[in-house]
Amino acid sequence: MKRALLSALFFLAALPLRGEAPAASLRGRLEAFVEDGSLSGAVAVLAQNDKILGEEAVGYRDLESKSPMQSDSLFWIASMTKPITALAVMMLRDEGKLQIGDPVADHLPEFKNQMLVQEKSVDRVILVKPAHLVTIRDLLTHTSGLVGNSPLAGEALDALSLKEAVITYGLSPLQFEPGTKWSYCNPGINTLGRLVEVVSGEEYAAFLQKRLFDPLGMKDTTFWPTEAQLARLATSYKPTADGKDLEPAPIKYLTAPYSNRNRAPFAAGGLFSTAADLLKLHTMLLHGGESGGKRYLSPESLALMTTDHTAPLKSGFTEGMGMGLGFQVVRQPVGVTATLSKGTYGHGGAHGTQGWIDPEKKAVYLLLIQRAGLKNGDASPMRQAFQEAAAALLEPARPITSNAGRP
Repeated sequence: MKRALLSALFFLAALPLRGEAPAASLRGRLEAFVEDGSLSGAVAVLAQNDKILGEEAVGYRDLESKSPMQSDSLFWIASMTKPITALAVMMLRDEGKLQIGDPVADHLPEFKNQMLVQEKSVDRVILVKPAHLVTIRDLLTHTSGLVGNSPLAGEALDALSLKEAVITYGLSPLQFEPGTKWSYCNPGINTLGRLVEVVSGEEYAAFLQKRLFDPLGMKDTTFWPTEAQLARLATSYKPTADGKDLEPAPIKYLTAPYSNRNRAPFAAGGLFSTAADLLKLHTMLLHGGESGGKRYLSPESLALMTTDHTAPLKSGFTEGMGMGLGFQVVRQPVGVTATLSKGTYGHGGAHGTQGWIDPEKKAVYLLLIQRAGLKNGDASPMRQAFQEAAAALLEPARPITSNAGRP
């Protein structure tokens, strides 16, 4: 009886007080993770119908210095880079410079004679020709079968130039028949970065800067943060061996110093950014590929990116997910996506960052944390709490005003 009473009191204490603003509830949910030592800090933004419904910066950017988290704190967004790379590819599609059904070998000759591992044992490997060459669509949907890592790069995935790394992918045998399996593949997205270079005639990072970051006003999104930007970098943390505290965690996939422009731009996960910059990008997508009277992506290409291309294959890192072209797509809202609409699309990052767009609710969800060692960043309790608190803030959806089709 006593245990039941305590449980009931705990449940009631967790509910927002009468008259408590929903935004305070959002802040409280995030601060709870800071207080129990699960997180150093977080920045979260919820926007709907061109209005910010909730914007919170909680905890610390750096625990040692006790520097508070700020709304302009810089984060390594890791694999949230992937859909940005995919955007560049689809922009080139809009220009008629490639098609998503093109064999990659049409643009990158190192993929022309790629073989497939039919059988592998301790003393021998049998290679055969695949049923079809890897296509751009296969790379975008993580169904290419490419090798997991460059055989030359080891742990330092950015030790090679983008061109050099992609050559090693093309010369390595496929691990399965393209299109038959979903298998998350950083080399596939790095290959897309190189594809952008070859097709556009511009360096991959320069293309993003010129075609996306500068026109959208994304002043803090870069592969190479300046010293001034690094002063705002949120430190990444992981649990200590005993699980009682947090300790600094390196960015495993990038070699320091992060401002060194000799370091290759890791197309699968090398970007740093802020909540303000990511809100600009996600709002453009929510508006159908248009922002400030400028069209970045055609409605057709955006529809292709946000349609599930991998059904009935099991895709993504949580239940009910499918894979679009660079974006993960909610097939069926369940578990961590239960408060989202079917068709919500977005992507997460290695240290728990999340960015999602719900077209039905006209909402953008951004959660920026730097927490290594999560069992599943896409299904983290931080994401779950954020989205649950956000659900209480959302207004009834109304149509987004778009300038599509106007001169």
